[in-house]
Amino acid sequence: MGLIYADIELVSAEDVALARKGHISEKNIKRINVSALVDSGAYMMCVNEHIKSQLDLPVVDTIEAELADGSIQNMLVVGPLILNFKNRTTSCNAAVLPGESEVLLGAIPMEDMDVVLVPKLQTIDVNPKSKYMAKKKIK
Repeated sequence: MGLIYADIELVSAEDVALARKGHISEKNIKRINVSALVDSGAYMMCVNEHIKSQLDLPVVDTIEAELADGSIQNMLVVGPLILNFKNRTTSCNAAVLPGESEVLLGAIPMEDMDVVLVPKLQTIDVNPKSKYMAKKKIK
């Protein structure tokens, strides 16, 4: 099985809130379309410094994270961020990877959007058992 990528839209949740309150127009909401590496081994969404800057995402936390190579690194966490994929949406914070690192779509946002891996097609898709609305576990 090869690498799986997903085309997702990232939106500044702060801008959406400002637009709802009439402080900015809908056309001024900062958003970007990216091809994210689907990484079910990553706990959370990860963006790079370029996307943090483009969407003007505020720092909300700092975490100590273990990277794929086993090294430990302090990372900024930014947000909130809205993710859109097909008819699914979720909001979350994101760890910031250095420079122009690849965007990672982690397990938590994938679970929240109720998407499934389709290895044969090297993609993700909405859960076929809940095509029209994400099914969420509450208990």
